[in-house]
Amino acid sequence: MALRLDATDRRILRELMADGALTNVALAQRVGLSAPPCLRRVRALEDAGVIQGYTALVDERALGFELTAFAMVGLHSQSEPDLRAFENRVLGWAVVREAYMLSGESDYILKCVAPDLPAFQDFILKELTAAPNVASVKTSLAIRRAKLAPGVTLTEADGD
Repeated sequence: MALRLDATDRRILRELMADGALTNVALAQRVGLSAPPCLRRVRALEDAGVIQGYTALVDERALGFELTAFAMVGLHSQSEPDLRAFENRVLGWAVVREAYMLSGESDYILKCVAPDLPAFQDFILKELTAAPNVASVKTSLAIRRAKLAPGVTLTEADGD
């Protein structure tokens, strides 16, 4: 069940999703609060698990990671212990930046970021396809990112 947020909570979240590096004073000014109640609200959103953390968005290419690809993975077994074992293995693969369990034809989709095609191929051949319980892997290379919008869209009516 979604947490009930008031208009001020939604303004705080919109501002932090747009710029997570805002100081509390700047955030308070943007949402029309003084600093202490703004900080209390942010802490309450953190404690409730709505705000799970803060991170910097980086340009992968500027750091030498030229390739983004997606791997659709099918497993031999979908028993809960086998799913957990695969997910635990995924946690250790640095090239995998996001992973989602799916319904439908594939069991998982993995977003992979690598320096180049040979590095990605090395991961696919030596790690992913060699992993226990992996039945199939289909990959697609990203040509370009058309949109990046972390978080969710919040409107004034959300949560009321």
